[in-house]
Order: sequence, then C-alpha cells, then structure tokens
Amino acid sequence: MPDPVNLNKFRKAKAKAEKEKSAKENRAKFGRTKAEKQLDKARADKLSKQTEGHRLTRPTGEDG
Repeated sequence: MPDPVNLNKFRKAKAKAEKEKSAKENRAKFGRTKAEKQLDKARADKLSKQTEGHRLTRPTGEDG
C-alpha cells in the first residue's frame, strides 16, 4: 500500500512552481540593464528623427 500523500503540501508545491515559472518569464520580459534601456531609447530617438526628416509635409496642428 502506498504512503498517504499530503495534498496541502502538493498544492503549495504546485503553486510555488507556477510562481517561479511566471517570475522567470517576467525576468526575461522586463529584466533589462540600464545600458540596454538607454541603447533602445537612443535607437528609437534616432529612428524618429530620421523619419521626421524624410517627411514631405508636417502634420497639421503641429507647431515648428
């Protein structure tokens, strides 16, 4: 006859494993260094300036 299983411990272990999985996903999704964030911002700014420079007409309602 197998030993009895404590369902409360099983439930808690399962919840802990799911929490670890979501934490791992969040680290991959949001965990970036300051240098990486600055690099992305610089690239986005450069792209924005480049596309604005290639516009034929400025959108209405924008000063400057």
